[in-house]
Amino acid sequence: METFDFMLILPLVMLQLILIIITLLDVAKRDASTLQGESKLIWVLVILFINIIGPIMYLVIGKKKG
Repeated sequence: METFDFMLILPLVMLQLILIIITLLDVAKRDASTLQGESKLIWVLVILFINIIGPIMYLVIGKKKG
């Protein structure tokens, strides 16, 4: 059995961590009324538990326009 080379997934893990940090900081500094659904807790849970897709969802649809 071959050993798994973690260096292959390291860029993906780093990308995920960077996205999580950036989006959590953005949620923390925003007023809840500027977020879709007006709930910081929901967005924090989405960001943390839906892996790479969660932070991307926040960046695309999480912020209200205007």
